[in-house]
Amino acid sequence: MNDMASTFAQTAEGIRAAIAKYAQALDDRRIEDVVGTFCPDGSIDISGLGRQQGREAIQRAYEGLSMAVPHRHVVVNTLMTHWNDDEATSSSDLIDLARDSQSTWGVCFVGRYEDTLHRGSNGEWRFHTRKLRFVGEEENPLLQS
Repeated sequence: MNDMASTFAQTAEGIRAAIAKYAQALDDRRIEDVVGTFCPDGSIDISGLGRQQGREAIQRAYEGLSMAVPHRHVVVNTLMTHWNDDEATSSSDLIDLARDSQSTWGVCFVGRYEDTLHRGSNGEWRFHTRKLRFVGEEENPLLQS
């Protein structure tokens, strides 16, 4: 076993940390930090945004999202479906909460992420592909006026 070999628990924790880092950065509108959770050649495929590859394209896509009210991305039920020392795949359910003008929090939308992550030379996991499909929505709710 080399220094980069991972146990299931270490890999699962690395995946959980990448997901949390992404969600908290997105909620705080720290777009550069969101983009930093992706591999340099990473991609997103999100309903309404299409497929975007590379950090610059990903940054432009996230900068175009309308998040005029506070949001919280609650990611649950993460299931790691495959893993080895350098790559892992997982699926997670998303519940997006938004606060309205009366300061009441409610469900904005729900969806499911399908992710492939790669582990870098520093041991940190980053998204190589991140796909999001919304449940019960034809379009991305954040792109609607």
